Formats: sequence, C-alpha cells, structure tokens
Amino acid sequence: MKLKLLCLLLCCSCLTSEKNTAINDVSAEAIGLNRKDSIVVKEYSPLRSGETIATRFAPPPGFKRTTINPHSFGAYLRNFKLKPAGDLVYLYSGEIKPRQDVHAAVLDISIGHRDLQQCADAIIRLRAEYLYAQKRFNEIHFNFTNGFEATYKKWRAGQRINVAGRKVTWVEGGQIGVGRRSFLKYLDMVFSYAGTLSLAKEMIRIVPDHMEIGDVFIQGGSPGHAVIVVDMAQNSAGETMFLLAQSYMPAQSIHVLNNLEAPRFSPWYSLKETTELITPEWVFEKNSLKRFTNF
Repeated sequence: MKLKLLCLLLCCSCLTSEKNTAINDVSAEAIGLNRKDSIVVKEYSPLRSGETIATRFAPPPGFKRTTINPHSFGAYLRNFKLKPAGDLVYLYSGEIKPRQDVHAAVLDISIGHRDLQQCADAIIRLRAEYLYAQKRFNEIHFNFTNGFEATYKKWRAGQRINVAGRKVTWVEGGQIGVGRRSFLKYLDMVFSYAGTLSLAKEMIRIVPDHMEIGDVFIQGGSPGHAVIVVDMAQNSAGETMFLLAQSYMPAQSIHVLNNLEAPRFSPWYSLKETTELITPEWVFEKNSLKRFTNF
C-alpha cells in the first residue's frame, strides 16, 4: 500500500512539473519571445521608479546616455517629468484611448479640452514650452500651413491673428500679456492652423547618424505624423538607441512610445541596418529626420 502511494505522489509531481513548464513556454510564446529571449528580458528591464524620462528608463545593456548641454532642448526633454508609472493615455475629451499598448509612460503636461494638440502640435508645444522656460520669447514662432509666421513676440505685444478665409493678418487691439494663460491661447491659435505640412517645411533635414535629442521624424501630409526624440544612448561601437514621444489623432496625452517591433529592448529604438522606423501607429522613412532651425 505504501509503495502504491509513493508511486502516485511521484506521478502527480511529474505531471505538475510538466504542466508548469508548458505554461511557461506558452507565456513566452504569447509575448513573441523564445525561451532564451525570455531569460534575457528578465536580466534587463528598462523600467525604474523615477519621475523623469532619464530616471524612469535605464539604457540597454552596454549603452550610456549621450552627453548634452544641461541647458539645451535635449536636456529639457530628457528630464521631462512623467506621470506615475501605469498612467493611461487619455483623449482631449476625457475618454481613455482605445489602444493602451502604445505607450511606456505619459508626460506630465496638459492636453487641453479641444481636439488641437495632435502629433505636430505636441512637438510645437514641447519646443515652445522649452523656449518659454528659458525666457527666449523672441524665438517662439511657428508657421501656419499657408506660410503665415505666427510670432509670439507680436502676440505678447498685444497683436492678435485674424483669419478670414485664406487671408491671415495681424491686428491691433489684443491685451498685452506675458502670463501663461495668454501663452496657451497663442499656442491654441498655432495648433488650429499649423500641422505636419507646415512643421516639416520650417525644419531642416538631418542625417540619422547626426541625430540629437529634440530631432523629429516627420511625414508632412493630411494625414501625416511626427514623433520626437526625447532621449539617446550610445555604446562603445557608436551604435545609437533612442526614445520617442508622440501625441496622435484625436488630441491625446503626450506619451513615450513602446517599441512593439523589438520588445526585448522596448521602449528603446535603433536605426541600425534598417531603412524604416516602425512605431506602433506609423512607419517613417529613415531619412525623414528633421530639426528646428533655432536649435
């Protein structure tokens, strides 16, 4: 009787072990990894508990963050404050974005209550906020799709933009304002009449090998799309990996993108041995990288 009981226990133990192994194999396969890859992923996790992009995401193994000027646009983006880990991406309407697999983190910046701050607008917002924080007010200017130059300097002086069909002019009579409320109203005006077409035209093309934080992958069009480089890291061989952020259509929280094509190193991206940048909601040509002229 004791012998039969021992055999029964051994059989149950073997079955349980096989079942657990099978579950582990299925779990690895379900996320697109083989057994070897799943072990590597456990060894490297980019996620930290930090409150900024720099402190939240560790570079991939063998990579170190690039050296940048602490007062630069790149430093501003790298140290941008994030919402708590696990926060969702919301639409301007207050609804939750249907796809929540796209983002790795959400930037702590307002969306607005109108469908304005979409992809190009989010990049304009980040650039404008950096210049505003630096008190470089005269450098804040963006073009409308028709080529009209909307300069914040004139807005601060009390001029306002009048749009009548295709004709856009500056008019007197606005309140002279230097506060944030006036600044955000200026940006709403820009968002209303600028987009990927205008932003792509006022930026200069950059070779990917010369990428810097703050550069933008952009495809001008209707629709078009744009994403911004918010951090970079390099290894001793000179290979570059980078983080991207975007808004999308309709207007939504600005968020750091996951890399669904290479989950092993997500959210970091690489352009090594590829002609395309594949993001969760858009595919860009490698040569679509551009930079603000007043960088």
